[in-house]
Amino acid sequence: MIAAAGPGVAEGGGAAGETIEAVAAAARACTVCAASLPLGPRPVFRISATARVLIIGQAPGTKVHASGIPWNDPSGDRLRDWLGIDRATFYDDSRIAIVPMGLCYPGRLARGGDAPPRPECGRLWQGRLRAAMPAIRLTLLVGSHAILYHLGKGSMEARVRGFAAHLPARFALPHPSWRTRAWAARRPWFDTEVIPALRDAFAAALSPQGNPT
Repeated sequence: MIAAAGPGVAEGGGAAGETIEAVAAAARACTVCAASLPLGPRPVFRISATARVLIIGQAPGTKVHASGIPWNDPSGDRLRDWLGIDRATFYDDSRIAIVPMGLCYPGRLARGGDAPPRPECGRLWQGRLRAAMPAIRLTLLVGSHAILYHLGKGSMEARVRGFAAHLPARFALPHPSWRTRAWAARRPWFDTEVIPALRDAFAAALSPQGNPT
């Protein structure tokens, strides 16, 4: 279990100078939310000191919980299509890091659908894991939970359509669930404006000439 912040440790941050191996091991061993997780703790994330793009989604679903591979589901297929990349590129953790708002599967809502990420998780791990990755140039905020946490209150649609306001450091996207197909069909600007800009920003962040954020 991760202890409460103490001397030299801020909320969401580890001791100054901790290695990426140490913070990854601590995150994998975390049991803070264990009593609230129906399938138990299984943190799913990928980090690297050399990664240039960070993808922040919401939380693993049951398929990802079972496999331990983030975005290993139809939503991941749609996200890769938006980015215009294959699985090999997407899972190259020397270039792309993946840290969801909730590291573990949070369970289901009574009315159906996955529960939101556990709030403790973002506070504990978003800042600490990000601090271990100094080479990040672009952060993709995928879905309302990531957008709210990192950009504050506001319309998700406005944040997605107004992507240019957050470049080159961040790019807000809807969650690529099956529901998004109907959402995007009613908003043709998503395919004609957002997706081309996303692919350009993504490629620039991975290129050797990209500018650090």
